[in-house]
Amino acid sequence: MFLPAVHSEPDRNVLLQFIKENPLGILITGIGSSQHDFLQCTHALFVLDQPDESNPPRHRAHIAKQNPQVKAMLETVDDKPPGVLQLDQDVLVLFNGRHDHYVTPKYYTETKPDTGKVVPTWNYSAVQVYGKLSLYYDSRTPEAGEFLAKQLHDLSEHTETSIMGYTGGDRPEPWKVADAPERYIELMQRNIVGIEIEIRTLQGKFKMSQEMRPGDREGVVKGFAELGGDTGMAISALVKERGELHDRMKQEKV
Repeated sequence: MFLPAVHSEPDRNVLLQFIKENPLGILITGIGSSQHDFLQCTHALFVLDQPDESNPPRHRAHIAKQNPQVKAMLETVDDKPPGVLQLDQDVLVLFNGRHDHYVTPKYYTETKPDTGKVVPTWNYSAVQVYGKLSLYYDSRTPEAGEFLAKQLHDLSEHTETSIMGYTGGDRPEPWKVADAPERYIELMQRNIVGIEIEIRTLQGKFKMSQEMRPGDREGVVKGFAELGGDTGMAISALVKERGELHDRMKQEKV
């Protein structure tokens, strides 16, 4: 990811919260394989384990056992340990923000009428994670079976409550893994593998017009607000927020 200083987000807590709010990640690997492509990617929902002083942050997911990316991973080790495989090389996971959009030069109400030296762009936010991957590939082993059971429980709890808002009371009750037949869940677990990634490098980018002149930023904020809808209002707010943060940081350096 290209990370100009003006777009980079260095706050680790902000980046971890971003992952919690945008759990659909793209797992990317580069693995030499005799049968599968070197570069593989898979969309997966991740659960973040919050870090503490003694443990690095980790995030977890599960994907289909028949996925070519899994087969390429398993091919890297001849003598596999029971249930858990650790890859030697780092993997990359990319998380995209919920809202992104094209930015027309017409929004630049300061520079466009002044010099005309403006071009279109695209506003977006993203976080990327590099880390070491452990693959829990055999649900019949105690370690992998326990990991997958916890993964399915934690993921459904997070998505049902945090994303759907199913918290009970005045809201609907959340769906639970226990609502499905036990035998059915066992069969499902045999067809998936668990993924755990120890986060070693965490980088984030908010490209939200913060580098533009104040009048241009105001034009972008107004333009997206007038565009309306969830995306228009969200980006309008983000441009305003990121612009103010940029100005504060710039003032502090002065």
